[in-house]
Amino acid sequence: MTSPDLVPERSGGCPVHRDSAVPLSGPRFHTDPFRLYAEMRREHGPVVAVELPGGIPAWLVIGYRELHQVTSDPELFPRDVARWNQWPNIPPDWPLLPMVGSPMPSIYFTAGAEHRRHVAMVEPALETVNPFELRATCEELADRLIDSFCGRGEADMVADFAEPLPVLALARIMGFPDSEALELATIMKHIADSGAEAQAAYGRFNQAMANLVAVKQRHPAGDLVSMMLAHPEPFTAEEYTLDLQAILAAGHLTTADWLVNSLRLMLTDDRFAAAFGGGRSSVGQAMNEALWEDTPTQILAGRWAARDTRLADKTVRSGDLLLLGLGAANTDPHVRQGISDGPESAYLGNSAHFAFSYGEYRCPYPAQQIAEVIARTGIEVLLDRLPDVDLAVPPQNLMRRPSPFLRGMTSLPVVFTPVRAVGGFS
Repeated sequence: MTSPDLVPERSGGCPVHRDSAVPLSGPRFHTDPFRLYAEMRREHGPVVAVELPGGIPAWLVIGYRELHQVTSDPELFPRDVARWNQWPNIPPDWPLLPMVGSPMPSIYFTAGAEHRRHVAMVEPALETVNPFELRATCEELADRLIDSFCGRGEADMVADFAEPLPVLALARIMGFPDSEALELATIMKHIADSGAEAQAAYGRFNQAMANLVAVKQRHPAGDLVSMMLAHPEPFTAEEYTLDLQAILAAGHLTTADWLVNSLRLMLTDDRFAAAFGGGRSSVGQAMNEALWEDTPTQILAGRWAARDTRLADKTVRSGDLLLLGLGAANTDPHVRQGISDGPESAYLGNSAHFAFSYGEYRCPYPAQQIAEVIARTGIEVLLDRLPDVDLAVPPQNLMRRPSPFLRGMTSLPVVFTPVRAVGGFS
């Protein structure tokens, strides 16, 4: 039986959505996504027919229970983009292609035993990153960045701090120069925003990672890339390149947004005033609350149905794309009791959010730890150096990143009492 939300394509292939499909674009994804998600849930239920640019149909899973079901069943809902029934309709220059992906031998775009083979190489390498050494590195980098603007009395916490810090820290971990890191940050932003520059940016990103693999194959060191290359099972240069792209893109973009979203919360909510007087326990609270309320990855692509099935009240056809509504699931009323409008302690120790996804394809635990060290160290050093930092504009004037997939800020202007640079950095 055909779902009322779908009609068969004339070719007899996969179904396409009716006009009631929700366009996955528009300013409300940036300005007020949570009210938009609530409307979607009320009008369409926990699984929503959506339309991507170019009229491409997909499902957006916004229910907490349904998202748990999808992410817990890699057999029925594998991350296998080769299954997509829309490939005949996808033009080569489709701007979302770098975000949705295409068949390639990467940890992010393989399934089953092949995916687990990549995990067995990547995750142990990530575990070699020493969190104490990483914190010391982040303290040095944060001080250097703050030195560049602390005498002005004003700064943009996105461009001047939150964006450069993670990519510089990851450059140290991966073993490439600081001078290349900032250019890569710009490239990754173009990819995430899925605009006209996304395809060209992806090509430059791929080439940069290929060059890094070639350098480390000739001159191995004690960095993350060298640890991956030393794995006993051989991988091709293309596989190493694609896995490094996944590590750097996921590690930089989400960490930058986690840092700035947490800082925005602390600057706009009086509950966190103690943090500006040295009360560092509330930094962790703000960071965990940001993962619930303002998670950097709002929508994640994706999963592809291995066969026809039912999900909630919808009929999902074999090869349909399911987008993971991580931010929407975190606001599902079924899990909000005790969190929303509750005491500030409600967030402490509650990590049942979907910020890092879930199941076999979740963000690896050592990668989560790396992101937390970078973001938390950055915030703590900033508050130590500039304890009276404050927003320079009304909160309602802050602008969000123009992407339904990632939720960050385009800028976070602040003011503070000018202070002297600590110096000693090149």
